[in-house]
Order: sequence, then C-alpha cells, then structure tokens
Amino acid sequence: MTDPRTPEPTDEPVSTPAPEPVAPTVSAAAPSSTASASPLPSGWERETLEKLAFASLREQQAARRWRNVIRLAWLVLLSVSAWMLFSRAAPVTDKSTPHTAVVEIKGEIAAGADASAEFVVAAMRSAFEDDGAQAVVLLINSPGGSPVQAGIINDEIRRLKAKHSKPVYVVVEESCASAAYYIAAAADQIFVDKASIVGSIGVLMDGFGFTGLMDKLGVERRLMTAGENKGFLDPFSPQTERQRVFAQAMLDQIHQQFIKAVKDGRGKRLKETPEMFSGLFWTGEQAVEMGLADQLGNLDYVAREVVKAEDLVDYTRRDNVAERLAKRFGAAFGEGAVRALRSVPALR
Repeated sequence: MTDPRTPEPTDEPVSTPAPEPVAPTVSAAAPSSTASASPLPSGWERETLEKLAFASLREQQAARRWRNVIRLAWLVLLSVSAWMLFSRAAPVTDKSTPHTAVVEIKGEIAAGADASAEFVVAAMRSAFEDDGAQAVVLLINSPGGSPVQAGIINDEIRRLKAKHSKPVYVVVEESCASAAYYIAAAADQIFVDKASIVGSIGVLMDGFGFTGLMDKLGVERRLMTAGENKGFLDPFSPQTERQRVFAQAMLDQIHQQFIKAVKDGRGKRLKETPEMFSGLFWTGEQAVEMGLADQLGNLDYVAREVVKAEDLVDYTRRDNVAERLAKRFGAAFGEGAVRALRSVPALR
C-alpha cells in the first residue's frame, strides 16, 4: 500500500530554486569615501600633465622677460631722446687752444633746413665768440635756395667780421651756386676745387600753366578773389601781360640786390664779363680766372696753410634726433588739421 500523502515519483526533473545574491561585505577598516572617489591618473597621464604645466610656466616666464626687455628698450630710447633734445652737440675745446672753426652749409638753403639762416647764424656767432678760433671757415656744398635766407647770412657775416676782427674763408666742395654764392661773396677769400660748380648769379620764379589743358578737358576753373591780382600766378588761370611785367620787375630787383652783394664782396678781384651775372655757372678753375674765387684749396689746406691752425672744430648746428621726430610729429599733426579744415573756404 502506498501512502496517499506521498507524491508518486515521476520522470520529469525537479527544478531547484537559484540562491539569492549575497551583498559583499565591506571591511570596517576601509574608509567609507573610497567607494565614491574617482580613479587616480595612470603614470603616462600624470607625466603628460606635468609636461604641459611646465611648458606653460616656461612660456609665461619668456613672455615676462620679453616685456621687460621691451620696456627697458623704450626707457633707454626715451632717455637718449630727452638727453639729445635738451643738450645740443656743442664743440668741446679749450678756448685757449688755437683752432680753425668750421661751419657747414650743405643742401638747400631754406627756412627749417639744416642750412637755414637760423642755424648758420647761431653757429657763426658761437665760432666768432670763441677766443681760440683763429678764423671761421664756411664749408659750402649747396645748389642754392632762398635769397632771403642767404641775404640774412651775408649781412651777419659782415657784422661779425667787423665786430670780432676775425677772417672768414669759404671752402667749396661740389657746388656753390645761386644763393650759396650769395653767402660766399661776403667771405674774405673763396677756395674751390678745380671741378667745383660756382656761380649761377641769377634769380628765378618757376611754375606751370594748365589753362590750355583745362580747355581741352572741359574743366572750368572757379576762383573767387577780392582784389584783381589776388590770383596772381595761379597755375589754373591765364596770366595777363601786366602781371608778367610786374613779376619780372620784382625778379630784376632781387637780381640787382644779388649783383650788388657780389660786387661789394669781391671788389676789384672780379673780371666782369657780359655773362657773369646772367645765371651761368662755371667750374672752380674758371671761377678763379674770372675772380669769382681766389684759388684752389680744400679745408685741410686752408686750416694748415692759411689760418695756421690745423685743429678743426665743427660748430655746425643741426637738428638732433629728438627734434626731427618732433618735427615729423608736428607735420603729421598739421596734415591732419589741414584735412579737417579742407571743407572750410580758405582765405589767403
């Protein structure tokens, strides 16, 4: 007999329930924050970060050094400019030491140029007032320029010679023409090279006339003046015969002033010819023959053989670096102001 409470055996397999997962045990000795902390970088990552940090640091140090160098350079430049601005180069010599004073007149003779009356006269005064200067030599290399500036220098040479009783000599390098010869005529003697260009005793006023071209292009000139001759020498307006005669008379008068200065300075040494005051120029050798110059010779020859004081001291006044920068800045500022005022009708 079988027990009715006992199940009968079957051929189907009996499934065994899966065991429930057991949570891992955490040691009490481990800190509780370990589970939430991010993993530390590995060795190569740490090395890369260190390299990047050091590279950035080196770059910052290099940039700081360059900034310091640039600041130092600007400081030096400003210091040198300030020193040159407030201290012109003056000849350093013992006044008791005999020497030949030299004043250069080079380039265009014009207001604001190195060969302006302002600079040349100031240099000559310093040279004449120096007790050690046995004579003053004007070293000229100029094609000419303003007759006004040349006349001022010519008058000052005569005045200083009479006041200080010192001789003035001119030494010509490449050229001494037009206004430059106007200055040279006041010297006691003129020395030239045999190939120097000397003379050009004349006056000119140049310009252009565009009236015919404007007619061909159909351009109308609209010039309004108060005074019938206010537009005199305007290149876009026709020139009347009366205006031409007036301009020619003015040039002739200045020319006569030039001729008088040459005759007063050279005196009987001149061997006048019809072409001497025509505006032509000659070589140094021809100038000596005509009496426009005295003899051949250079600066060293004059100092050694004529003045008898071989030591040369340069008294020439020139714009220093700071003054040239200031003038350029002023010119740029003035140009901007002119542009701003172009829309305003100009009265001249």
